[in-house]
Amino acid sequence: MPQLKERCIPIKGSCVTLIGMPGSGKSTMGRLISGKIGWAWVDTDYLLESWWGMPLQVIRDRLGLDDFLKTEEKIVSSIKFYRTIISTGGSVVYSPPAMDHLAKLGKIVYLRTKLETIKTRLKDTSTRGLAMKADQTIEDIFNQRMTLYEKYAGFIIDSDINEPENNAEIIISWLNK
Repeated sequence: MPQLKERCIPIKGSCVTLIGMPGSGKSTMGRLISGKIGWAWVDTDYLLESWWGMPLQVIRDRLGLDDFLKTEEKIVSSIKFYRTIISTGGSVVYSPPAMDHLAKLGKIVYLRTKLETIKTRLKDTSTRGLAMKADQTIEDIFNQRMTLYEKYAGFIIDSDINEPENNAEIIISWLNK
């Protein structure tokens, strides 16, 4: 049987959770950090899709906003991971119980991204499963969520200033302090 090559970097805490707006790079950053430190990577949007067996947008459309957020809270609050990078849906910050649970699992990093960058990356919001009301815009939820992301963050990185590879190294360096 082949032997696994040890490539884990010693990091304090058991999990690292990435929060931020849709399009801020949470999934990209999660995969990058995971590969660099040898931990598992999970995207909570994928957990919702796996649980329901359908794409996030279909779940959002069928449940409506309030029940979608309750479902997200239930799924996120029930995860029990160790040595895992967790990329969350952008709306997870609406749930104090889910955020408290994630904080108990480990450190929380906010990938802060400028509104202009988000708008560029989210060309078609009708298929993303975004947790927003019909009359809301990306700018509305951006302004609404900024203080929540900052409230829960143990570390904030401006994700649209450096290349993802550099940001991953900065986050890993912070985790090792």
